[in-house]
Amino acid sequence: MRQITTITTDFGTQNGFIGVMKGVIWGIAPETNIADITHEIPPQNVRLGAYALWRVVPFFPPGTVHIAVVDPGVGTKRRPIGLQIGDQKYIVPDNGLITPILEDGERAGDPIEIVHLNNPAYWLPKVSHTFHGRDIFAPTGAHLAHGVPLEKLGDSISDPIRLDFSRPKKTQQGWEAHITIIDVFGNLTTDLPAEKITDFTHVTFRIKDRVIEGMVTSYGHREPGTLIALVDSENYVEISVVNGNAAKTLGAEIGDTVEVFVNE
Repeated sequence: MRQITTITTDFGTQNGFIGVMKGVIWGIAPETNIADITHEIPPQNVRLGAYALWRVVPFFPPGTVHIAVVDPGVGTKRRPIGLQIGDQKYIVPDNGLITPILEDGERAGDPIEIVHLNNPAYWLPKVSHTFHGRDIFAPTGAHLAHGVPLEKLGDSISDPIRLDFSRPKKTQQGWEAHITIIDVFGNLTTDLPAEKITDFTHVTFRIKDRVIEGMVTSYGHREPGTLIALVDSENYVEISVVNGNAAKTLGAEIGDTVEVFVNE
């Protein structure tokens, strides 16, 4: 099976930072195939970086190495860490970026190994204070892809930093959900799994004083401009505007509440 390494960052594509990281990786592991997940995470937005990585990981084959760098703490005492969760491997800053993937692995009972990447033998010879993506994360990820065992990259740890991600709250009427992701189309993903809604007809949503009755199966089932609720590709409840932008229409932001009323 071919070796795959993914890269996720907030670097953008203008200044060549991603190209440098790829050069480092191929210099150590020329056999690996590199997949760009995204480099358009808003600068320093660890939470959105975590969601972006979490959404794509299940679609990669076993043994994939995921290098993710959204790292506002670069050059400080924050640790670089490496993980194996189930059959996937990760190289990330210890700032909560791995939280949803780690928690999913824990719930599933997957084997988990975590190390502090503190073995400089697997870094570049010179390490800057501002570009650990090039000097630490890319080379350690490349060595991991090239077959170096995770435990050789550093000391075992058990206390990675975790972010506090929102969870839906059960109410007397149904659920209190929260917007977790706003995509490029302005669609609003919530933290409510679709499995919590057993009847897509007898359910009502309220967001920003707007009410949505029932759910549809896809965007094309209502007229353009209609505010709708449906199930997104990760099986979470989503609020959208047909051929429009729900975030702009509603003035919605990440963290806003979506009330869900289950009509018995």
